[in-house]
Amino acid sequence: MYTLSAEYLRIYSPAVDSKIRSVGGEKVIYGRRNVGIMSAEPVGNYGVRLLFDDLHKTGIFTWDYFYHLGCNKFTLMRNYIRTLKKHGLSRDPPRRK
Repeated sequence: MYTLSAEYLRIYSPAVDSKIRSVGGEKVIYGRRNVGIMSAEPVGNYGVRLLFDDLHKTGIFTWDYFYHLGCNKFTLMRNYIRTLKKHGLSRDPPRRK
């Protein structure tokens, strides 16, 4: 069994999202440390659609994809943090001015 945070699931959502920042040709989701999951609805027998509190809801997580995320959690998260640092971005939400 794996424990997957809402932030981790949000940044690796299988859907294309309009809130992705393109930095040097790379698609980077940032500022989602505090994101939460508001609901989950089954999609057939093969997966779940998650609704995050930033209103992202278009990705369907299959059971195989959950397994992939669990098996590769540390590598994927490490790569994500390196990408953020490379582009001067943060896991924390931007502060309002």
